[in-house]
Amino acid sequence: MIKTVKPGEYIPTRTARQTAPAAVAAAVAEIIKNVTERGDAALRDYSEKFDGCVPAAFELEKSALDGAMRDAGAEFIGVMERAARNIEDFHRRQISEGFVIAPRNGVVIGQRVTPIDKVGVYVPGGTAAYPSTVLMNCIPAKLAGAGEIIIATPPQRGGISSGVLAAAKIAGADRVFAIGGAQAIAALAYGTETVPRVDKITGPGNAYVAEAKRQVFGIVGIDMIAGPSDILVIASDGADPVLVAADMLSQCEHGGDSSAILVTDSKALARSVGEQIEAQLASLPREQIARAAVDNNSMIIIAASINNAFEIANEIAPEHLEIMLDDPFMYLSRVRNAGSVFLGKCAPEALGDYYAGPNHTLPTSGTARFSSPLSVGDFVKKTSFTYYSEEALRGAGGDVVRFASKEGLEAHAISVQKRMDGK
Repeated sequence: MIKTVKPGEYIPTRTARQTAPAAVAAAVAEIIKNVTERGDAALRDYSEKFDGCVPAAFELEKSALDGAMRDAGAEFIGVMERAARNIEDFHRRQISEGFVIAPRNGVVIGQRVTPIDKVGVYVPGGTAAYPSTVLMNCIPAKLAGAGEIIIATPPQRGGISSGVLAAAKIAGADRVFAIGGAQAIAALAYGTETVPRVDKITGPGNAYVAEAKRQVFGIVGIDMIAGPSDILVIASDGADPVLVAADMLSQCEHGGDSSAILVTDSKALARSVGEQIEAQLASLPREQIARAAVDNNSMIIIAASINNAFEIANEIAPEHLEIMLDDPFMYLSRVRNAGSVFLGKCAPEALGDYYAGPNHTLPTSGTARFSSPLSVGDFVKKTSFTYYSEEALRGAGGDVVRFASKEGLEAHAISVQKRMDGK
């Protein structure tokens, strides 16, 4: 049963799993070592062990994507294409062109923005397949101008989901590999005989995938270490408890470690939402998973006021924040820490998962205090550049020499002084 607590009694979500259990970390380290040493042979062994099938070839033919466009069905293709347009329209506004500060007194400085050459996108394929993950990761990478977008997704006995493959075609992915788990992350990070080494890996996964991304970071870039999904709803009298409960359960069905929190100043609403959660749970196909999340990680917090509710929300820093209040825009400026915000009774979080346009790859476990949703900026590098004429260097050189000398780095100072001396 969901817990009802008062402010100060709750545990912020950022205390959730931040590091993998020792057994998971050790298992992942062994997988990475094996893949780096044995390459494709290790991938075949792990496919048999973890997925129960070994594909004839890890890389799918282009024709598989074309076939998926037929197999997924015209109706669902239309849905994905409309979602893709929304996602592209939102993310196109994130494109940065860099800048040059107008030359002055012989000085030119600026910043170039260049795309990452090879991007690896991990797409889960265990208990559920996620075409939305493909769209949310590949479209920003494509807009950034990434040289090559490579998808890795677990092999399936009946073949990879046609929805995932059709989404790959719609989003403009270049290559798709039937490889899953920590072994896929290792293959993308280090390369094998058939899998190319990439420069950055994005996309969600289970605890083993998340730990693998942690361990290969530095060899490649990663988007984030994603923890369990979470949602926080702020609501008061007048909110529909049926809708509040439904939105909370939408995150609980992700996994037993997910969390859903309602913060309200209304005891009556708190009671009604608790009742609705129990009533709605029974009809969910993933009831067992959702119930574990409700019983173990979810709660209703009674706030002293709506202002206090936002203070609590900012401390928790949820992945998803729903503001189910009248005139929700009036409260938007009070939000400091949240991955994505949903305003009003007609903007359920599910809109953001699939369709609205903003990215659904969001900071979890309280990391919205210091990080942001996946964006076009995650698929580019920023490089600064500097030019000084001889006259400009003479004007600034003395300051640089004194600064370097103060820090005890005489070779730095000498490199400038020699130019000033004409040596």
